[in-house]
Amino acid sequence: MPQGTGDGLGTLMGPTNDLADEAPRSRIDQILQWVPRLLASKPHVVWLIGLGVYLIIVPLAGVNVSAKAELIGGNYTNVTSDIGACIAAGGTLHLVSQGRKRGRAEQERLRLARETHRLLHYVYRDAARELGYPAAPGTPAAGGPPCGGNGEPRPGTGAR
Repeated sequence: MPQGTGDGLGTLMGPTNDLADEAPRSRIDQILQWVPRLLASKPHVVWLIGLGVYLIIVPLAGVNVSAKAELIGGNYTNVTSDIGACIAAGGTLHLVSQGRKRGRAEQERLRLARETHRLLHYVYRDAARELGYPAAPGTPAAGGPPCGGNGEPRPGTGAR
């Protein structure tokens, strides 16, 4: 159902456009953020592999595993699907981490591009004005002394 339908579902579930918030807002979000980390942890994977050996390999070797152990530990389907969930959780954590790193790098690239653009407008303000761009913030008023743009010497250098 779309959010904002008045049934309170949007407030119960929260926004669905960003499922990996950088900073969890509630206590339950903080707790749930640890679930993929726990699933993908090495001790959990080793424990599941040991459980798989006990519930799958040992019975194939002819050793009788009690029904109670199978009921509590699950069967081969449960164990293999749990290992698959661990692999998926680890992959998801890696992708989220890489996405955040890429996002920070893109923000820095955007900041540098904007700064370069601002500096080019400052240095070549006459050409920018001819193209219809307003004066860059922090530049002298129109008609001020040249600042080295358009092949003109910088003020105070004495070059002609």
